[in-house]
Parts: sequence; C-alpha cells; structure tokens
Amino acid sequence: MNWDQLLSTKRFGQEQLHLDRKDDRTEFKRDYDRLIFSAPFRRLQNKTQVFPLPGSVFVHNRLTHSLEVASVGRSLGDDVARLLLERHPELHDTHLSEIGSIVSAACLAHDMGNPPFGHSGERAICSYFREGDGQQYKALMSEAEWADVTHFDGNANAFRLLTHSFKGRRAGGFVMTYATLASIVKYPWPAIRCTKKPKFGFFQQEQEAYERIAKELGLRTAGQEDSPTEESWRGLRHPLVYLVEAADDICYEIMDIEDAHKLRLLTTQETQALLLNFIPAERHQRVHEIFAHVTDVNEQVVYLRSSAIGTLERECVRTFVEHEREILDGSFTGSLIDHISPDVASAYRRCQDVSLQKIYRSKDVLDIELAGYRIISQLIDLFTTAAMHPEREYSKLLLARVSSQYEVDAPSPYARIMAVLDYLSGMTDVFALDLYRKINGESLPMI
Repeated sequence: MNWDQLLSTKRFGQEQLHLDRKDDRTEFKRDYDRLIFSAPFRRLQNKTQVFPLPGSVFVHNRLTHSLEVASVGRSLGDDVARLLLERHPELHDTHLSEIGSIVSAACLAHDMGNPPFGHSGERAICSYFREGDGQQYKALMSEAEWADVTHFDGNANAFRLLTHSFKGRRAGGFVMTYATLASIVKYPWPAIRCTKKPKFGFFQQEQEAYERIAKELGLRTAGQEDSPTEESWRGLRHPLVYLVEAADDICYEIMDIEDAHKLRLLTTQETQALLLNFIPAERHQRVHEIFAHVTDVNEQVVYLRSSAIGTLERECVRTFVEHEREILDGSFTGSLIDHISPDVASAYRRCQDVSLQKIYRSKDVLDIELAGYRIISQLIDLFTTAAMHPEREYSKLLLARVSSQYEVDAPSPYARIMAVLDYLSGMTDVFALDLYRKINGESLPMI
C-alpha cells in the first residue's frame, strides 16, 4: 500500500463527476461537514453510550462520544501526518497533510450504524435469528445472508448507512470519499468469514462496494487468495483505521471512568488513582501543586482525564509512526493500544479491569441492557413478521409506520429483513421505547 493511492478524494457514487468547487474546503472537510449536518448523526444524541440517558447528571451519549472521538482522532491524524512528512518529504504534494481531517470524519461516522440501546440492541437482533423465532427464515437465505443477520453489527451497518442507495435518496448514500469510507471499516471481511470473532465490516449487499473501494485504494483484495479466510481479509484494512480505532479506544475507556465518577460508581480517590497512573511519577508533585489551587474535585478529575488522553494519544502516534512499514504492508497485528509502552499499557489495563468490575456490570447499566433487549426483541419480531407476511391485516398497520425509504416489500426475504433492520437501527432509544409502548397499548395518543 502507498499513501498517495490510499488518500483518494474520489467520491462513492460520483466517480465520473468532476465538480468545480466554489470554496476552499478540502474534500475530506466536506465529508466531515456532511456528517455533522446529517439526520443520522443528530439522532446519536438520543442513543445510549454506556449509561442510561441522563437525568440530573449529564453523562455521555453516542453523539458526545462521537464528537470527542473525532477530536482525539484529529489530533492523532495531525501528529502522525507531521511526523510522516518529516520522514517522507517527497510526499508533501500528496494529501498526507489531511490525515487529521480524514480520521476525524471517520470518527464521526463510526457509531452511526448502532441500533438503539447500544450493544444490547445488537445482541437482541442477533439472538432473534440465532435462537428466537427468526430461525424460521434460515431456509429462505443463503449461508452468507444468514451470517449477516445472525452476526448483525453496528460497524458493518455504519458502512451500509453511508453507501447504500435507499429508496428515494441519491445513489451512493452519503457520497463520501473513498479514503474516509475505508477508514471506518474496522473489520474488513464479510460476516461469513467470522471464524474467530463475531465482528465484520460489511453486509452482502455492500460487499461489492467495499471491494470497489479497496481496489481503487490499492488494498489487497480477497481475489488474490485461492480460498480467502478471515485472516487473508485482514490485509484489506486501511492504515487510518488504526487511528480511528485508537481514538475510540482512548475515549470510551477514559471517559467512562469520568462518567462513573459523576454517577458515584467510583469514588474520587479511586478515579484519581486510576488516572494518575498515566502521569510519570516525576510529575506527580506538579499535579499536587495544581490541585492546591484547583480544589473542585470534578475539575481535578477533568485535569487528570485530559492528561491521560494526552499520554495515550502520544503513545499511539509514536506506535503508528514506528510501525508505519508493517501497517502499510499488512503485517502489523493487534491495535495501536496493544503496542504502547509497558507503563502506560499497565495504567490502561487497570482502567479496563475497574470498568468491567464496577461500571459495565453496575445495576443501572444492566437494567438498561435488559430493557433494551426486551424492546428491540419485540419490535424486530413484529416488523419482521409483518414484512414476511404483508397480506395480514395487522401487518398492514405495522408496515404503514415504516418510512418509504426502507424497502420492506423487496423481492427477496433477505432484502426485506435488511430493510427492517435499517428501520430499527435508525431509531433512537426514546423513539423505540415510545413505539414499543404504543404497540403494547401502554400509551395512546391524546383523543
């Protein structure tokens, strides 16, 4: 792989067009702006990140998380670009200096395909087809199509949302640049290749789109293998995916610690001790001097959080630049976080351990997962049954609720089910809950 080819500004769905732009924005900044002003991005403000949507205490939702990931991603990209240009001055005439813009745009988009209630919503969809009433549709699909619905994943759905030509909308979806689209595909293989992990990068309907992008960018394609496996597809990963992944890893781990402190799942002492581990011992005295003037404990946590993110960002930049050759030739393994220095890695693992013990298994988190699972399970059953049996009277009422852009009347069973999943995954938590209550007669419009 080479940087000049990897950073293509060609737009998906407008490959033959050469537009005369009237402003100074780069093509990658246009990607960022299209996402910011899109309805699917705005809907992230009403989707759960980890904790239930806030009451009196504000914690992160998918929107604030995505904005923070984009901010860290821009820093990662800008710093990597600066160091790579110092190393490769011959690349000054390429788009290498715009890596920060590409990564930040991809970070904005990385969670846009997530269904309501986060991972609980994903599990409810997969379980419906693997072990619920959805098993009856297995005989109506190919093996590859069945793998899509039984491994449904928000990452693959984000790529679908950005590239799929929904009914009544322009061809090519969001018409994003090839470089930005490739940078969000964290797992560059189809679901049928999920031999070790339940993660994948694109559904069957978007596989041709991804392969077209991969070919244009000079990524290794599955056609080079006699019998491609999940391992052989790994070479397709765009180098900037590592930066998007790192920005996400940094933000969700560190910001979840801060949120847990606000919700009093962690004490101030526990939180400060965790974050102080990211700061070298020789700087601890300076931290205590700052705290002598900044006495608000929340502001102290903010300072430590900022320092932790800064440390992780610098470590990931260093790792990327040091391993540039392996990343470009496809031999780099694991994530950037996996290769950071031992002291910082130890601090990160401590946060992970505490998060697992005290945050992700907390009562509030489990309660929202249980409720979300129940809501999505019933909605997917009702709307899938309606799409597969549209002649029934109740089905007609349900399908009348579905926007015309979702082709629930598509010719194939797989396409109908995917249309139902498009409709459900586009819902916010509140919309899904409201629809669930109305269908069950728990709330009615005012008469």
